[in-house]
Amino acid sequence: MSMQSTSNNLPSSSTLMLHVVLRIVGLLLIISSLIMVPPIFIGMIYQDGDIQPFVQGSAVLFVIGAIMLFIFRKAKADLKIRTGFIVVGLSWLIIGSSGAIPLFYAESLNLSIVDAVFEAISALTTTGATILTNIDGLPHSILFYRQLLQWLGGMGIIVLAIAILPMLRIGGMQMFKAETPGPMKDQKLTPRITETAKTLWYLYLGITVICAMAYYMAGMNLFDAVGHAFSTLATGGMSTHDASIGYFNNSLIELIAIIFMLIAGINFASHFIAWRSASMKIYLNDTEIKIYMSIVIAAFFITSIILVLNSTYPTLYESIRHAAFQVVAMVTNTGYATENISTMPWMLPLFLIILGTIGACAGSTSGGIKLIRLILLYKLSMRELYRLIHPHGKFIIKLDGKTVNYRVLDSVSAFILQFMFLLVVFTLILMTMGEDILTSASSALSALANLGPALGDASSNYSSLNDGSKWVLSLVMIFGRLEIFTIFVLFIPAYWES
Repeated sequence: MSMQSTSNNLPSSSTLMLHVVLRIVGLLLIISSLIMVPPIFIGMIYQDGDIQPFVQGSAVLFVIGAIMLFIFRKAKADLKIRTGFIVVGLSWLIIGSSGAIPLFYAESLNLSIVDAVFEAISALTTTGATILTNIDGLPHSILFYRQLLQWLGGMGIIVLAIAILPMLRIGGMQMFKAETPGPMKDQKLTPRITETAKTLWYLYLGITVICAMAYYMAGMNLFDAVGHAFSTLATGGMSTHDASIGYFNNSLIELIAIIFMLIAGINFASHFIAWRSASMKIYLNDTEIKIYMSIVIAAFFITSIILVLNSTYPTLYESIRHAAFQVVAMVTNTGYATENISTMPWMLPLFLIILGTIGACAGSTSGGIKLIRLILLYKLSMRELYRLIHPHGKFIIKLDGKTVNYRVLDSVSAFILQFMFLLVVFTLILMTMGEDILTSASSALSALANLGPALGDASSNYSSLNDGSKWVLSLVMIFGRLEIFTIFVLFIPAYWES
């Protein structure tokens, strides 16, 4: 009889999992509150205002998060893969929306709630789209906060949480899978997911420090050097100046940005293997990296030729300089600018946006479709052509000498289809909200690829778009950051069936 009573007191598996999710939400609110602490110290150092919103926002979020952690402190269970998807989706929504609190209450910004949420989510998803003007005149606390959000979003807030979750006795592998969907190379850095998360962050932090030092030695002040290092490694593209990197008008700074944007566009697992083995072989033997560099070089020559033929810049050197920077900034989805791409001649604006849509390597901080998917899609299409010629032949798709699992190929095909479907749907939604077709299509594509730059009314910034469009694009940026599947699966009725 007592055993029956004890059994009845135990929560059901679904209730237990809900409690686990709420416990994680509490942890995420605490993380959001801690993100607001560094801007407080930056504001105190520079004493140029808007510290109070960070103090109040951090305190409120910390208290709410601590209460949730205390209430659900006994909820301990391994996350199932299905639960991992909803946790990741909620995480970006929660941190993105809570991250908007200091921006909304900042007197120097005077933003509406939709503008604050848009700006926070754009930074966190490393899209780099902005609604702000007169950035040069903003307090240092606000400027640092935007750069910090990009840097944290670059590797993923969830990867950071994975390093903490084991202390709460909550498994993290399912969250990691949900955070990084799509075809990922079979490169295990460490045997445990916690150690993998820590390894990636140490690597990310180390390269960021080197980048900041390089910027500083090239002529940036310390604040700008750190801020732009954050944005460069995250391939976010937000700057502490209205003119972006063009503000400095320094070819050495642009060269440093090019080098570190290229580094950020490569799979971080490859960087770790190269560092651990003290060998460059991983870069030389990786098909995706070789195609990545080939595309950058080819696009650079095409852009340079067009700029020279149109006499866009007074000298050959200037044409080459701007071509190199804009191509790398767009391929890596960083979105930095030395010039507004919408003013470039011929088909260059569209060409550069297409490059950004393709993106760089899987496992990097860049957005876009990712090259590995297009490589596999090409191999898949060629296989079908060979089957037409040899109907009874057996054709195996390989990459770097390894056979590609059919599930990966199915995933690639599904991703491309869903990407195009969502692009059409969100473009039509934006058009129904009053945006013209060029603005709608380019901003939807830019948000879905986490690119930033767009055309039409969004060519300079997104402030002129109506509130409904900004809400839609905020959602689209989260779709893009989590590479569609993680959010899309939540809209399938079968997901919610027991």
